[in-house]
Parts: sequence; C-alpha cells; structure tokens
Amino acid sequence: MHNRLRELRAARRWSQADLADRLGVSRQTVNALETGRYDPSLPLAFKIAAVFDQPIEGLFFPDDEPAAQP
Repeated sequence: MHNRLRELRAARRWSQADLADRLGVSRQTVNALETGRYDPSLPLAFKIAAVFDQPIEGLFFPDDEPAAQP
C-alpha cells in the first residue's frame, strides 16, 4: 500500500515529530508509514484521515493503483 502522508505533511510544514504528536504515535511510526514499511490499523487510519481532513480512500492506495491527486 502507498499513501500521500509525506506530501500532505510537507504541505502543512509539519515535521514527522509534529504529525506523530497529533496522532499519538512515535516519529518512527510516521516514518514507517510514509515509506510504506507499515500499514496503519483501521483506528490509526481514521485518526490520520481526521488530522488531514481527508477521506481514508484519499490517503491510502493499493500498490497496483496510482495515488490520486487532489
């Protein structure tokens, strides 16, 4: 699965630590999410969607589907 987290985080000028604080996770978790080494649990995916005010399907994409641009 790939995602738009890095792009959305950078657009807000947040560091990985800033996003981690907002989500209640470690900076390492944010890094793993952004690099695709970790897929979020459903509760975490909902938190991420709320933080970015985006639907989950606008943030996460299967590996065989290109990321949609807003």
